Amino acid sequence: MQRIFCCNKNKVTTANRIIKANNSIYNELKKFPKNRISTTKYNIITFLPKNLFEQFRRLANAFFLFLLILLFIPQISSLQPITTLLSLIIVLAVTAIKDGVDDFARYRSDRQINNRRSDILINKELIRKYWKEIKVGDIIRINNNEFIPADMILISTSEPNGLCLIETADLDGETNLKPREALEITINHQNDLEKLSKFDAEIECELPNNNFLRFEGTLKWNEQIYSLKNDNFLLRGTRLRNTEWTFGIVCYAGPDTKLMQNSDKPKFKRTKIDHWLNKIILGVNYFL
Repeated sequence: MQRIFCCNKNKVTTANRIIKANNSIYNELKKFPKNRISTTKYNIITFLPKNLFEQFRRLANAFFLFLLILLFIPQISSLQPITTLLSLIIVLAVTAIKDGVDDFARYRSDRQINNRRSDILINKELIRKYWKEIKVGDIIRINNNEFIPADMILISTSEPNGLCLIETADLDGETNLKPREALEITINHQNDLEKLSKFDAEIECELPNNNFLRFEGTLKWNEQIYSLKNDNFLLRGTRLRNTEWTFGIVCYAGPDTKLMQNSDKPKFKRTKIDHWLNKIILGVNYFL
């Protein structure tokens, strides 16, 4: 096993986070986010103003709105604005309905994921709770074929050597299984809930980032410091395979997980035709 001393160049820098296992009071003071995720663009309050703002970023819509305003001024135009008004309302309504349906589908997907369940160790007992209730510092048990609910440090597995296999197909598309291993000092905890509930290790790790291939940190326990690396790390979105169970300590939850750090908020899509229309409209206005 590798220990880290003060002179080690690989020691975690001051720009990091500190987590204490089985110490909810300390971890809550750090105000780490919970494990609930949201990939939607809108909510009930922001849908209308935000969607209209995005739609009027299309110069064609903005042009017709400006034209509509001019039609309402009798000194400028004698034409009735009703035709232009109805056309603009229909275009905006159809686009808003489509965006609303797409965003509702994202909301349903988020709700389904947030309401998945995992076993959390609380007062020497495993309690089945929703993913959205998981917090940093919790000790989680993952059973075979279950998805990992958050980024975790592997403590122990059903294998005597502390190894487990995970599938990362949902992250990188690779179907081959990848091995992960627990530190030698934590292997002996196995499935002993009493030992695990008294496990008071302090984990110091890097700040949340989107690098799937790197993890650096240290685990301090019984006045000894041990190095943590990517082989000791379980990513949210991966799946436990060919291993009866594993235990892990949550170090990143919800939006801080590497999976969510790599997921951009959905953006308002504009096609090449939209870009060309914007240029044409600007050109026409310039020459007029």
